[in-house]
Formats: sequence, structure tokens, C-alpha cells
Amino acid sequence: MKTFKPVLIAIALALVSASMASSAVAGDTLLMQRVQQEQSMNLPRKGMSMAEVERRFGQPTAKLDARGGGSRNQPVINRWMYPGYIVYFERSHVIHTVLNTPAGNNTSPANPR
Repeated sequence: MKTFKPVLIAIALALVSASMASSAVAGDTLLMQRVQQEQSMNLPRKGMSMAEVERRFGQPTAKLDARGGGSRNQPVINRWMYPGYIVYFERSHVIHTVLNTPAGNNTSPANPR
């Protein structure tokens, strides 16, 4: 009976580890699919100026309040919303474009949870 308990614990830990590994692989696959989707879309690219973005993609649906700018190490970050994605600018140049997710965790950065 004394050897049965450690064996049972070892089996339980192995099952938990296996289930966590498979969910990590699924998460990695979803992330890779999202990155591939972003790369194939016509989105504002890193380094584009605000004027270039407006000229190529039109007026944003919203220009959110700027953040940061308190010091040299914290430059002003501007965010423009377009249908389906948000463009982030450091000062006046694109640093990243993020697709809105179905989970809704970045669809309204003006009202963070």
C-alpha cells in the first residue's frame, strides 16, 4: 500500500503534464496562424509615418488619447483604431499593428477592463 500512493501521484502528475503540453502546442499553433494572417494582410507596417498611414488606409475610425511622453525613456504612444485592427505609433511612426481578437481583449483600448 505504501508504494501504491507514490505511483498514483506520479501517474497523476504525468497526466497533468501531458495535458498542459498539448494546450501549449495548441496555443503556439494559434499564435503562428495569427502571425501568418497578419503578414498576409495589407496593414500599416513598422516605420510608416502617420501621414503615410492616413494616405494609404484612410481616416481611422477613432484616434485614441495619447499615452506616455513623461520622459525621454517613455515616448508618446498614439493609437488609431481601424475596423479590425489598431495601429500603435511611437511619436509619429508605426511601431506595431494589432488585429482585434475574437476574445475581445483588445477591441476597446479606450476602456480597459
